[in-house]
Amino acid sequence: MRSENPAALRFILEDDIYLLQSDKAAINQTPVTPVEISAPAVIPSAPAAATATLPETAATAAATLPNTPEVTVTGTPAVQFNYMGSNKKRFLIITHYPTENFIAADHLAALQNILKRLAYEIDDVAILNLAKAAITTVTDIVAYFKPEKLLILGEAAVPAGMGVPPVNQYKKMKNGVFLRSFSFDEMMSSTDNKKVFWEQMKNL
Repeated sequence: MRSENPAALRFILEDDIYLLQSDKAAINQTPVTPVEISAPAVIPSAPAAATATLPETAATAAATLPNTPEVTVTGTPAVQFNYMGSNKKRFLIITHYPTENFIAADHLAALQNILKRLAYEIDDVAILNLAKAAITTVTDIVAYFKPEKLLILGEAAVPAGMGVPPVNQYKKMKNGVFLRSFSFDEMMSSTDNKKVFWEQMKNL
């Protein structure tokens, strides 16, 4: 900073000033004129609208896009059945027991004895309880088990869409034969029904 009048410096600078002897003499001889210091001009800030906008990044641009609904693709669930046995020899036995999972215990014991006499084990067959099956149509059952032999124990065990097959008469199906016979309740109370059932089973 430069001032023509050394006396004015003490009104501008707040720190102590050390003057030379020649300057002191000049100050004593020169009248001091007060110097007004104006407050610095205040520059108004730019309005918000004038603020420069930064370019949008990919993230901010994506945030402004309308929400896109999620689309879930689901396939047709595969048909499943709960049954006893392993169906190793494609021999399907359909029962109807509303209070049992597959077949009553005493009826199962009788059935196993019959199967053994025909050289079948329980793993060779599949025992499906129609009363507990979620799917009961003959088309779905045959497509799933692909039976070469099908035994239906009782009228209540006849799958939907099959009609009412005659009792103890063999019928052909696409890949084998099927037989509708008595239920075990009907056989346990009748010796004649047991004999007829056994004669038909020998030829199945």
